[in-house]
Amino acid sequence: MERTATAVWNGSIREGSGTLTTPSGVLNAQPYSFKLRFEDESGRSGTNPEELIAAAHAGCFTMALSGQLTKAGHTAKELRTNAVLTLEQQATGFTITKIQLQLTASVPGIAEEEFQALAKTAKENCPVSKVLNAEISLDATLL
Repeated sequence: MERTATAVWNGSIREGSGTLTTPSGVLNAQPYSFKLRFEDESGRSGTNPEELIAAAHAGCFTMALSGQLTKAGHTAKELRTNAVLTLEQQATGFTITKIQLQLTASVPGIAEEEFQALAKTAKENCPVSKVLNAEISLDATLL
C-alpha cells in the first residue's frame, strides 16, 4: 500500500508560497507558506507540515488504540486525542523534538490499568509513532 501527496512551491522561502494536494481531495491545493509555518497567522486559510504531522499522529494513535481495545473485547464510546507537536530551532536547523498525545477516553467496563497498558501499546506501535524521530509522550485520561 502506498499513499501520495504533492507539494508545489513558488518563490523564495520567506516571500514564496506553495500548495499541498492529496488524491483523496482532503487537501486540494491547500496553501502553505513561511508565515503559516513559522509565524502566528491565525485566521488565514492554510496549513503547514507540522500541523499535518500532528493530525496524522493523533488519527493514527487513536485508531490504533481502538484496534487494541477491540482485540481486548472493549468498545470505546469516545476516544479524543490532541497531538501537541514541538518544533524547535537547533544548531542543525528546525527539528520536531517531541509530540505529546493528550487522550481523553470513555470506554465502558475497562479497568484503569488495562486501559493505560493498551494506550501505551497503541502509542508505541502506531505507524506514525514508529516513523517519527522525536520524544513521544502520552497523557491518557479515562473518564
